[in-house]
Amino acid sequence: MPPVRTPSPDPSAGVPADLFWALEGLKQRVDADEPGAVLYTGTVGLPTGERYDWQYGTPVEALLEADWSAWADRLAALGHPVRLRLLHRILSGVRTTAELAADEELGTTGQLYHHLRHLVSAGWLQSAARGRYTVPGERVVPLLVILSGVRT
Repeated sequence: MPPVRTPSPDPSAGVPADLFWALEGLKQRVDADEPGAVLYTGTVGLPTGERYDWQYGTPVEALLEADWSAWADRLAALGHPVRLRLLHRILSGVRTTAELAADEELGTTGQLYHHLRHLVSAGWLQSAARGRYTVPGERVVPLLVILSGVRT
């Protein structure tokens, strides 16, 4: 099966000629005889003033040989609307349990703690101090990449 190619950018349509600079750089680093590699990167400034510059690359072979079921809990933690709202609120700067509990969309206090515990155990949140939560820096860009991938 031939590789799927995205059409070359059309400079006359206002699309920059170097649109695929990250892809071209990755292809230069990967041996043509290998199955390839996956790379994602991001530079993120949050409303809180925090900034994350991050990149991750891995050979396709390592991904295809891995036991994907081992990652089910981490993915499942993102599969609930309240948990996604929690992550969104926390990335936006709402960090304390008291602030989060004031948001009726997040449910009762008991439900809130249930979802917070689930996100912490899956590694999407960490407790920075008692009753204060953050998304770990190494999870910010991967979370946004996952959301980009499912966005319609």
